[in-house]
Amino acid sequence: MPHIHIGYNPHPWKRPQSLQGVFKHMANFTKQAIVQAFLELLNERPFDKITVTDIAQRCGVSRNTFYYHFQDIFDLVDQMFVMETERLLSTTTSFDDWREGVDQAMAFARENRPAVYHLYNSTNRERLERYLYDIFYGMVRDFIDTQSKDLDVRKQDADDLAMFYAAAFEGVTKSWIRDSMNQDSDYIANVSRMIEGSIRTALERSVATRQ
Repeated sequence: MPHIHIGYNPHPWKRPQSLQGVFKHMANFTKQAIVQAFLELLNERPFDKITVTDIAQRCGVSRNTFYYHFQDIFDLVDQMFVMETERLLSTTTSFDDWREGVDQAMAFARENRPAVYHLYNSTNRERLERYLYDIFYGMVRDFIDTQSKDLDVRKQDADDLAMFYAAAFEGVTKSWIRDSMNQDSDYIANVSRMIEGSIRTALERSVATRQ
């Protein structure tokens, strides 16, 4: 069973400097543990076969503790995707990092194929699709900012271009998931490398059409 790190704290036992910090630290650690337990279960069984009791027992906490952190399992899924989106986008500050971010996003899917597939084939499909779009939009938008530093590109043009490529990446990734993730996902990362020139060309064209 793969070990998954969502919103991982590299120093879980680092001592906080105040009592308030202690409580916050303990709450964050417990929340991460609950998410981890849910993902382990999701790699083992379909989403609709997982209950709050299952998650609490796997994590070693009470149901009340679960509900202290999450309204329900759907809220857990939402927060899990927020945590993972923030983690990935925090590493994408240059083109090389952006490509690495795509690789990391696909690595998560490859290592947790059952979990991703179970989410896709459940009432959480829209949540998964929104997560994919947010990941790719953030990566492409950061790349566009880097590529347009020497160009007078309108914000609306940059936003529209990021939306286009994010939707394209999301569609390709959904097709891969829908096909049971049989094809090597490296082709998605290869596409991300090939679009470098096309984005720059589109940005230059957006400037030229206004002159």
